[in-house]
Amino acid sequence: MQSVNDFYKLRDTEDFFNFFGLEFDQKLINVKRFHMMKEYGSLIKKGLDSITDENKLLEFLKFSLLRVYGDYKTGHSPSAADVWNMYETGKLDGCSSCGTATTGTTQGGSCGC
Repeated sequence: MQSVNDFYKLRDTEDFFNFFGLEFDQKLINVKRFHMMKEYGSLIKKGLDSITDENKLLEFLKFSLLRVYGDYKTGHSPSAADVWNMYETGKLDGCSSCGTATTGTTQGGSCGC
C-alpha cells in the first residue's frame, strides 16, 4: 500500500507516474519535465495544506498529475485555481480558456480540457 510518505520520497518525474501506475510519453516528459513539475508543485500545494485524509490526498495527487500531464499533452495549461475547483466539485467543467461545457457531462470544453 502506497502512502503519502512514499510520495514525498519521489524525485524524478518518471517516479511520480510510476508511483501512480500511469502511462506517459517519455518524449513529452523529456521536453516538458521542468514546466510540468513546476505546475504540478504549484497545483498540489493547496491540497497538501488542506486535505487531511491520506486516501483523498493520494487521489488528489494522482488527479493533479493526470491533469497537468494532459494539459501539456494537448498544449493547454490551466491555472492551479481552475484545476482545484474541478477537483473540489468532482467535475471537469472546462477551463477558463474554453468556458464551461454546456452538455451537462463531465467532459471539458472546446479545447479538450
